[in-house]
Amino acid sequence: MDKKTQDLVNQGIMLPLMEEFYTIQGEGAHTGTAAYFIRVGGCDVGCHWCDVKESWNADLHPPTYADTIVKNITKHANTVVITGGEPLMWSMDYLTELLQKNKIKTHIETSGAYSFSGKWDWFCLSPKKTKLPLEEVYKEANELKMIIHNKSDFEFAEAQAQKVNEECQLFLQPEWSRKEKMTALIVDYVMKNPKWKISLQTHKYLNIP
Repeated sequence: MDKKTQDLVNQGIMLPLMEEFYTIQGEGAHTGTAAYFIRVGGCDVGCHWCDVKESWNADLHPPTYADTIVKNITKHANTVVITGGEPLMWSMDYLTELLQKNKIKTHIETSGAYSFSGKWDWFCLSPKKTKLPLEEVYKEANELKMIIHNKSDFEFAEAQAQKVNEECQLFLQPEWSRKEKMTALIVDYVMKNPKWKISLQTHKYLNIP
């Protein structure tokens, strides 16, 4: 990558775009709603169960102008979900300002492991044990989505729930490869602890992106 391009990426004017697609949000508070997804390359959080490991190396994904990304979104949807990878590795200020000028609602899904940037209508925080969120990020969360891979993850989820604001919606989601075992445990846990809700990866059941 030449210096000019790198400078534009550093400013968030260009972003390493892995893929973009229009689909139905399958998880969390906005399950079942139409949204345009932007998957940004680059992540060093290192979840062993990640189902998009091809997103981890940002160098594999071409720097794309944010203006071009926004033009594509406006053809299809009034809501965009920025995901990754880990989108907060990059400045989201330029992209989200442009989106909101175009009356596009801005949603993000992030581990919170990098500094907060961007203007968000909905902030979904999904902390990971391998690289915890920065303290500054917790207060921004509208939604806390905890992935349950084993029984110890319930304790981790409760610890993370103590750090978000009181209005934040709390979700427990079974890790897909262990969904048969973990879903039953989550159902029981939510019934005993009704501050939590269940999130399922409904897009995988529907066989859509």
